[in-house]
Amino acid sequence: MLHYILSSTAMLLSVTLFIPTAIFAAECIAGSFSKRNQTNSTVHHRPAAAILVPAHNEELNITDTVLDIQSRMREGDRLIVIADNCTDYTAALARSAGAEVVERDDMMRRGKGYALDAGMNYLAATPAEVVVIVDADCRLQPDALDHLVSMAHATGKPIQSRYLLTAPPGARPGLAVSEFAVLLKNRIRLHGLSMLGLPAQLTGSGMAFPWQVLRKAELASGNLVEDMKLGLDLARAGHEPRYCDAAVVTSEFPCTKKGLETQASRWEAGRFALVKPLLSALLDPDTFRRPNYFFLVLDALVPPVTLLAALLLLSLAPAVLLAAIGGATLPLLISAVSLMMFSAALMIAWWIWGRDVLPLNALGKLPGFALTKLKLYPRQVIAARNATWVRTDRERSPGA
Repeated sequence: MLHYILSSTAMLLSVTLFIPTAIFAAECIAGSFSKRNQTNSTVHHRPAAAILVPAHNEELNITDTVLDIQSRMREGDRLIVIADNCTDYTAALARSAGAEVVERDDMMRRGKGYALDAGMNYLAATPAEVVVIVDADCRLQPDALDHLVSMAHATGKPIQSRYLLTAPPGARPGLAVSEFAVLLKNRIRLHGLSMLGLPAQLTGSGMAFPWQVLRKAELASGNLVEDMKLGLDLARAGHEPRYCDAAVVTSEFPCTKKGLETQASRWEAGRFALVKPLLSALLDPDTFRRPNYFFLVLDALVPPVTLLAALLLLSLAPAVLLAAIGGATLPLLISAVSLMMFSAALMIAWWIWGRDVLPLNALGKLPGFALTKLKLYPRQVIAARNATWVRTDRERSPGA
């Protein structure tokens, strides 16, 4: 009986983890060996766009954000800031800087999804051909807006930019690991999907949508990873997002420890909350009739890189024990192959893309980063059941 339980556990763990590991490795390798710099191309013609900026108490950033976006706009473009449940001067500052402003007050329905829904309702009377969503703490690189709008217009699909987070000046060295993790998730893997001809997840800021696609989406929700959910919903409806590496949108990590923890907790708790509906989708026969949606579901089920590494190491224990007592060696072989695939893909991605972000002398921060993340995961899994949206603390003082 014990032998049967051990054998079943070892095989289940090894096979279950092999699938997300293979997906992760394929994305990293495809994205690494097809490294290209497409940012120098120029877009000469594109339709007018409406840029929506959801903002909650962003008085520290909103003026700079509005001015930055305006510098990238063309004739006919509109910039709309949705001041969502603001108790500061966000609305007044945005208006003074020249943006159209929608003020929304509903403390029971808070979050980016509700703000975007209000923005779309505001635009309904005079819609633009393409709607672009930019978070209130982001900066657009030259031609980013043009690339997003033109690609959304040409393809009729939602488009995700290369959205990266960088460490603010004077930040603690450990943030280099977080910066590489975002690079891995938001560029390398998405670039790999694009090279494989597959759709991409929506990762947050710098997203463009044809009006006819976005107006049918259910935006009004408090989901903590509303962007990923939106991309999955659109893919299910036949409007799978695509990745545009040439459109670069950047933001900075929060300066304070509280801000970093809030941001990370919201992302991870939101992802864990999606696991149940994603697994349910795999049991739905309709999912298999939509290959692009099916693959995005599988991709969304790939665990965060730290958790995946821990699970792969954990899967070795029953496999090694089973082989040691004379049982089947197949689970050990599968687990070993998965671990080698994961390690090789991660090292290739770091060597080709990540050495500037995470230099060799900063690799010593990896164990501490991983341990911190692993300690938080149980709490985030529990929090995912009743998670509510909480604004990231963006105070500028690193010592706060």
